Amino acid sequence: MTEAKLAPNLPGWMLEHTKLYLSSGGKEGHMYTVTPPGLRQMTVPSLLLTTTGRKSGEKFIFPLFYGTTGDSYIVVASKGGAPEHPGWYRNLLANPDVEVQVGTKKIKARARTVTGEERVRLWEKALEFWPPYADYAKKTDREIPVVVLDPVG
Repeated sequence: MTEAKLAPNLPGWMLEHTKLYLSSGGKEGHMYTVTPPGLRQMTVPSLLLTTTGRKSGEKFIFPLFYGTTGDSYIVVASKGGAPEHPGWYRNLLANPDVEVQVGTKKIKARARTVTGEERVRLWEKALEFWPPYADYAKKTDREIPVVVLDPVG
């Protein structure tokens, strides 16, 4: 089993956040305080998603804001409204078996992109934990994927 590493090309704040999360074993970094441009300060729950690279086969760690639905976690492949999907999302399309760390808890999960009524409902939940998703959706022509991470095993 190869050791997971930080995803390449993460912005500086994401690198620092992920390093704190990992070095503390999840005791710090789970709740992330940020002030998005033009908005009030928010404290948002974050998890670490480990995917398998679709080309390299290596494991990569991505910090993501999340919400919950039942026992599962909701993440959004927004990439800030960029025209293309984020690398982590392209990785899980190729291999939906992922690892998730939420605070100090680590689980294995299977990722699935939601559609239809479920997507509409979970998109609304996502806007509750990270309102800027609404602005990201206006910036791009693609439908921003909403992903559910269902625990396995």
